[in-house]
Amino acid sequence: MSARAPDRMQIMTELVNETEVSLLECKVCFEKYSQKKKHRPRNLPCGHVICLECVFSLAHPRNFRLECPFCRRACKSSETSDCLPLLHLIEILSRATNIPLASGTTTGTGDEAAVSASLGLTFNLSFGGWGTLINPTGIAMCRGSDCVVVAHDGKKRIKLFGLSGSCIQQFGERGDAGNDIKYPLDVTVTLDGHVVVTDSGDRSVKVFDFNGRGKLIIRESFCLPWGLDTTPENEIILSDPEAGALSRLTANFKKGELKKVQKIQSNLCNPREVAVSQTSGIIAVIEHLIAKGPNYSSTRVKIFSADMKLIGQMDSFGLNLVFPSKIYATDLAFDREGHIIVADAYNRVVLCLGKPEEFPVLRPIITQGLSYPVALTYTANNSLIVLDSGDHSIKVYTAS
Repeated sequence: MSARAPDRMQIMTELVNETEVSLLECKVCFEKYSQKKKHRPRNLPCGHVICLECVFSLAHPRNFRLECPFCRRACKSSETSDCLPLLHLIEILSRATNIPLASGTTTGTGDEAAVSASLGLTFNLSFGGWGTLINPTGIAMCRGSDCVVVAHDGKKRIKLFGLSGSCIQQFGERGDAGNDIKYPLDVTVTLDGHVVVTDSGDRSVKVFDFNGRGKLIIRESFCLPWGLDTTPENEIILSDPEAGALSRLTANFKKGELKKVQKIQSNLCNPREVAVSQTSGIIAVIEHLIAKGPNYSSTRVKIFSADMKLIGQMDSFGLNLVFPSKIYATDLAFDREGHIIVADAYNRVVLCLGKPEEFPVLRPIITQGLSYPVALTYTANNSLIVLDSGDHSIKVYTAS
């Protein structure tokens, strides 16, 4: 009597084990490749692949040059790049077997999946992709028309999408004309439907209507305008990392008339991303702290009340006490209930830090499927939209 054929899970598990030995292992240190930084697979210019830790170990400490351990071709550590096929294979195998590989990538099961379910998020769709979007940097939601507005590096710097993924409008070519945008950093939409963009190319804030007609340009008031968001009073809160400040911008956007630019917070350390709660007016900002030595810089999240009193703060070190990996926050947003939601590009996750009164209570809500999340926004029905610069896409997680 023949033995029972192995089931699909057993076959896939054996396939994963064989693949880990043959492909997903650095042939220098024999450690398994991972999606984490330390053993991330890196392409050498010659075509061979070793892990990032071995790149650093083999590189000369002064000129950062190394020789390929297999063909002896010389290169600089800065000339190496992520081996995307292997990274994608790690992710595919992890999903196929629904078990974690040696990479430490979570599969969305257990406690983390329960937290995601408690916040009511389910992956719905993804759209955009290379060509449609190129190196996107900012995203915002127009709640009046359910349009997603994205700033990116394409020929037309601003693109408007419907929630189904169809492109509705695009404008803002690179140039020096009034309606042109050189290097957009962030974008927001006012309550009366105007698109506001920070342009690092000429260090300005530019206001457009939904047809792409320029309404207002503000240059004199900022050193380097970066992140921005709209308040419940239809004002703009804007960060300026070079000035170390937050400002409030008041204008008649329809008429294109600037009323006031008021500095509301100073002595911040390189503030970039900013978010405003549409229910309470509470303001959250990410500071990018200066790194000492070769280490990656860290970030700090600060929470202010609507009248700019500090409610709480937490940096990467403090968050690392309750999360297993160092967190590098790249954007933040408030959901409809007032939870502070943070994108972490280093670990490629989205985290919930709780409400301001309980901040920080760290809970992962998206743990897989992201490459390099750089921006977040919410729809009127509390669906989360993630801008993923790693694969140039927009990912929608709907509320259950």
